[in-house]
Amino acid sequence: MARKMVVAAGIVSSVVTALTTISGFAISNRLMYLQKKDESLILERETTAKRYDEYWYADVKKCERWIESANGYRIKAIFLEPHDTMRYVIICHGVTENKVNSFKYARMFERLGFNSVVYDHRRHGESGGKTTSFGHYEKIDLQAIVKALKLHVGPELFFGIHGESMGAATTILYAGMEDAADFYISDCAYSDITEQILHVMKTKTPLRRTLALKLASLFLKLRDGYSISAVSPREAVSQIESPMLFIHSKNDDFVLPKMTEELYELKLGPKAMKLFDTGAHAQSFNKNPAAYEETVADFLSAYGLLKKCVTSTQI
Repeated sequence: MARKMVVAAGIVSSVVTALTTISGFAISNRLMYLQKKDESLILERETTAKRYDEYWYADVKKCERWIESANGYRIKAIFLEPHDTMRYVIICHGVTENKVNSFKYARMFERLGFNSVVYDHRRHGESGGKTTSFGHYEKIDLQAIVKALKLHVGPELFFGIHGESMGAATTILYAGMEDAADFYISDCAYSDITEQILHVMKTKTPLRRTLALKLASLFLKLRDGYSISAVSPREAVSQIESPMLFIHSKNDDFVLPKMTEELYELKLGPKAMKLFDTGAHAQSFNKNPAAYEETVADFLSAYGLLKKCVTSTQI
């Protein structure tokens, strides 16, 4: 009888271990290889909405660059240079998007007197990298973009960084590590990826328990080399001294606006915040283009970061 119980216990233990392993791989796979949007559909969407102008892109002065990341792959970047200036903005797109989604912001900053750099995050667009890490490895890629821009422009460089969604979280994580930019703009960043994933699990999937998240964190550490708890913009934002503008839409039910409000409260020194009444996740600009540009221009003016001869252009 005892022997049968030992055998039964061993079988149960093996089954539990197997199920745990399968679950851990499945959940971590969904995070590491998050399904991206179709690139042709992104281009069609932005062109149809007149946020991307192929004639402008054909005529604007630009240079395409491959930038080596310390993570061991190349990042595709485009330096857009409509102005004879040393003032630039690096633009970081959100997860599942690509650099085409950044052109609308490049046009806005062009109107405000800046050149810009758009690029593809790891595993997105033309860039290398096998997994998405929600800002952990992406911040190292952004550091490489900053280094390349400094080499390209020289010591007189004046630059900011604009990020949307995961790009905003990446911006904050980078700035907490290396506060090198003259200003930052965070559009709908999450304050902590653990809480963000848990929120998505509870609202968008049948997985509603923290055990699933703990499994995912364990397998991400084993498979992708980082702890999910390390991806926490709330821990980084208090280290940032340069001026920062926080933007969010009140109707965002994917990344809740309270996360931006938390980041704003934790940021020390010069800062501003704008919560738009309309727009879902990452839609503040799309739904409020003129007001968005005015918000950015007012922020830059308030901290002496905008040339006095430049004024915001109505869209």
